[in-house]
Amino acid sequence: MSKVIFHSDSRPVPGVRPVAAQTVGGAVLDTRSRPLRDLRISVTDRCNFRCTYCMPREVFGSDYQFMPHAELLSFEEIARVAEAGTRLGLRKIRLTGGEPLLRKNIEVLIAMLAALRTPEGNPLELTLTTNGTLLEKKAAALKEAGLGRVTVSLDALDERLFERMSDSKVSVKTVLRGIDEAARVGLAPVKVNMVVRKGMNDDQILPMAQHFRHSGHILRFIEFMDVGSTNGWNLKEVVTGAEIRQLIAQQFPLQPVTSDYRGEVAARWRYEDGAGEVGVITSVSQPFCGDCTRARLSPEGQVFLCLFASQGHDVRALVRSGASIDQLAARWAEIWSGRDDHYSEIRGKQTAAARKIEMSYIGG
Repeated sequence: MSKVIFHSDSRPVPGVRPVAAQTVGGAVLDTRSRPLRDLRISVTDRCNFRCTYCMPREVFGSDYQFMPHAELLSFEEIARVAEAGTRLGLRKIRLTGGEPLLRKNIEVLIAMLAALRTPEGNPLELTLTTNGTLLEKKAAALKEAGLGRVTVSLDALDERLFERMSDSKVSVKTVLRGIDEAARVGLAPVKVNMVVRKGMNDDQILPMAQHFRHSGHILRFIEFMDVGSTNGWNLKEVVTGAEIRQLIAQQFPLQPVTSDYRGEVAARWRYEDGAGEVGVITSVSQPFCGDCTRARLSPEGQVFLCLFASQGHDVRALVRSGASIDQLAARWAEIWSGRDDHYSEIRGKQTAAARKIEMSYIGG
């Protein structure tokens, strides 16, 4: 372990000072020795779904005030914040929302981010999470701009249940066509995320598994989480990862897959008959805080250090004051080196009343 000090390469900017941070192999570590590897960038707080566990219509109705465009980080500003992050060891960027494909000309941002390089000269892994409604139309342009892969949220195959959960008039067929088109143009392997809520869509676990076997796509099941303060979360509605895996294995035998990298959130399993792979994300029943290497950037330029955080760190003011990349990297180091977030490890009575950021604002 060593120390690295970032020095500004241009005029001083108020609020920025050289930062000494613990590092390993050039990567800045937080207080729990976790490196920054993954940045999730929310490009908009708007979405065309009103999923009950994310943006319930009774809260996000027609009179809800979304962020004015002027408050959002521009594509150039987002790219500068991301470039500064590469100085600390950032290796992967995921674009989220809201629904990121609602952000006009998102391909322009993708091209900017695809041009970034790590200190070793390697491109970043660049992915995007979407509800799939616009994916069929935009997949080719996303690929051409430099996007590597997509993850699609899909919580049911049953049409009526899907419409009820998404609170939309969108057909499942629209999402499935988007998935197929993404795979066709090379945004693969496509990952499909299903949030499982007991008593609501847990009867869709096996139909989803059956549908995506032999497809080449990777289906991942996510435990219903207490993200934000508006989704009515109840522990009794959580179907644990172990229960999901056991249910699938009774029908389609599974064997474990070794994790590809530190910080991988999904426990992975492959079908013994070679029909593909599934993953289970267990933030509630088996927290993975100890290996969490992710930061999140909100649409208007707040850095959040946990999906369950209540407060962010402003970087927009710094960007708009003319700070250099080195100065932004110094701010990144200051923020990350003080990180101690481990919400899922302490989830309980002491966190129940805490007000947290909404998933629709910061991305999953």
